[in-house]
Amino acid sequence: MIITRSPLRVSLGGGGTDLKSYYSEHGGFLVAAAIDKYVYITKHTTFQEEIIVKYSKLERVSSVDQIEHPIVREALRLTGVTDPHIELTSMADIPGGTGLGSSGSFTTALLKALHTHNKSLVSPAELAEQACDIEINRLGEPIGKQDQYIAAVGGITAFTFHKDGRVEYRPCRISQETLFDLEDNLLLFFTGYSRSASAILKDQNDRSKKNDPSMLENLHFTKELGYKSLDCLESGRLEEFAALMDVHWQRKKARSSAMSNAHINEWYEHAMANGALGGKLIGAGGGGFLMFYAGDKRRLRHAMREKGLQEVRFRFDFEGTKVVAQN
Repeated sequence: MIITRSPLRVSLGGGGTDLKSYYSEHGGFLVAAAIDKYVYITKHTTFQEEIIVKYSKLERVSSVDQIEHPIVREALRLTGVTDPHIELTSMADIPGGTGLGSSGSFTTALLKALHTHNKSLVSPAELAEQACDIEINRLGEPIGKQDQYIAAVGGITAFTFHKDGRVEYRPCRISQETLFDLEDNLLLFFTGYSRSASAILKDQNDRSKKNDPSMLENLHFTKELGYKSLDCLESGRLEEFAALMDVHWQRKKARSSAMSNAHINEWYEHAMANGALGGKLIGAGGGGFLMFYAGDKRRLRHAMREKGLQEVRFRFDFEGTKVVAQN
């Protein structure tokens, strides 16, 4: 048996500039953090000659080509695993479609399990690129590279997306004191909505390809916010970082009418009036998690409970995608 896990993520600045439609012309930059909420993949060898895939559905097939789950099918093809005695099961701490990058985490965890099955070593960068190849190139999803890379690498990391497709990354140089303050004061609340990122990102993708002036100006500004956010984090200016989160959110909402809704806007304003110094919706938009930097944690938690929003407490993950059990 092999068990792997990949962390979910929160974006801390510059999100949206990791789509090829933007970075291939202008270059992208963002800061993301892996958190201690995970997607797990279990690979088990069975006695019967069949491939079993368990997720929200159960598939029993005799060949890779018959698998309905597109990521599982393409991951098996990419790694060359054709073993007819294999069972793959996925589990997650947080449901998919909630803005924490679960698809990228799923793909990297799955690839890690299959490479381990093949007894082949793969670096975090190779793992991330293979996951991007599956989701973006093979399956045609209009998504960026952030989720796959932060899941594979972990930590609080700055990513530069070059025009030629290369991705450079480095750990953010954050002091221990700043790290503890960031973990203590970043609060995550579930809106109760889940959604597909693809529909919202497709609009951004299409408009970027057409050089839509308002979309490009928005993304240029967002990239600059990413650089400023990194500077605030590395110099320990967390209240200034919180204010930038709010600027991020206002700019993000301007990208698409589907980015927010009346409920999300109401909850956001309520949080800002009750202890939050800044915040934003995590992920492509339309639902998922609201994240705030709190000036008064107790007041903010009470205010969000009043509105019926569930808090998910987290710490940062510095290990990335890894094998957690093998025998």
